[in-house]
Amino acid sequence: MHERLNSPHARDIASHLHPFTDLVAHAQNGPHLFERGEGIYVFDDQGKKYIEGLSGLWCASLGFSNERLVAAATRQFETLPFYHNFAHKAVAPAMELAEFLVERAPVPMSKVFFTNSGSEANDTQVKLVWYYNNILGRPKKKKIIARRGAYHGITVAAASLTGLQYAHNAFDVPIQNFLHTDCPHYYHYGADDESEEDFASRLAANLEQLIVEEGADTVAAFIAEPFLGAGGVIMPPKSYFEKIQPILDRYDILFIADEVISGFYRTGEMFASQTYNLKPDLITMAKALSAAYQPIGGVMMNEKIYEVLVEGSRKFGVFGTGFTYSGHPVPAAVALEAQKIYEDTNIGAHVKTVSARFQQRLHALADHPLAGETRGIGLIGAVELVQDKVTKANFDPAHKVGPWIMNRAAEHGLIVRALVNDTIAFCPPLIIRESQIDDMFDAFQQALDDTVGFVAGL
Repeated sequence: MHERLNSPHARDIASHLHPFTDLVAHAQNGPHLFERGEGIYVFDDQGKKYIEGLSGLWCASLGFSNERLVAAATRQFETLPFYHNFAHKAVAPAMELAEFLVERAPVPMSKVFFTNSGSEANDTQVKLVWYYNNILGRPKKKKIIARRGAYHGITVAAASLTGLQYAHNAFDVPIQNFLHTDCPHYYHYGADDESEEDFASRLAANLEQLIVEEGADTVAAFIAEPFLGAGGVIMPPKSYFEKIQPILDRYDILFIADEVISGFYRTGEMFASQTYNLKPDLITMAKALSAAYQPIGGVMMNEKIYEVLVEGSRKFGVFGTGFTYSGHPVPAAVALEAQKIYEDTNIGAHVKTVSARFQQRLHALADHPLAGETRGIGLIGAVELVQDKVTKANFDPAHKVGPWIMNRAAEHGLIVRALVNDTIAFCPPLIIRESQIDDMFDAFQQALDDTVGFVAGL
């Protein structure tokens, strides 16, 4: 046996396979180890302090030291650390959380089915859509349309919904019955003589054409984030959903709103479906559901869908899907407490107040020579770096300009995330104050200025 390695970095390299990580670079450089958090800040193993400008992974909405969430978890651990919800059994936190969410849904909803992540929730959405149409006697109506550039998770079905190449490379996804329509990014895909609304009309027409070509009797559902998150923080073009939703109704196609990133006050409203006046049949949620203090996700469905599930039980008995940890009492208790904190602190009003400063600082970056587009809503936004502001040409991905500026931002005490097309995303904890917003963008401005020298040498 090899002698045990004592360095935490060496031990991590030796035994830990990291998600969404360059494995070659990790073997060479090792991890960046974090040890504690306080408010919107995290601290690494060297004691360096960082503004967490992406709430971890779009999820730590209440920061990293909320005592009420810790207490809620502790109480539940001490009372009932685990029990399941199979075969008519129930735990109070899951029941109460489901009730809370249904009462506050953006459109009338009936039931909540709990999962352990957003990927599992979207995987479940796929199964529910297929089950629904089988019970209705429509075995051909199985295809689900997502959008290029969207991110819906990374399980087999959820990765098939995702419209980003890195999620597909060598994994044999998408699998059968998954289709992708246009990415709704006006900046890159709008024609020179095309208004934003005309672009939305063209995308809606293309979606309808796809449905007709595939056969409406084979298309079961359409899934969309209210705004694209991990695909680049892309806002929907004007009138986009107003044009899409009637098409879905016309062809009896279910609408799934993926609110994993957008849900729970990121836009100032509890759900971005309220912000954009969406009328979904199903809603996917996770991340800020528990403020990321415990892993939990969920699917919310309307009565129309639930009634069909009941018909399935009349035919088969058991509704044969779920997870050991569906509605686990500890995550459910923490999520319920997170929801109460949002309401007790009127977090939506706070977001609406401070987002004015956030969006002002974000869009001020548009004048920078490397900034192609700045975009955002509420407390989420992005800056897309370009090689040429006139032609909107991106840098060669081989130059890794986005990762470079992400690393420079860390040098200046800010954690952000580099996405496709060298897009730098911001999604700070909802509790951020205006002065901290200024600190965040001041640090990014320094990193952006540093990058001018870097790209000049390419």
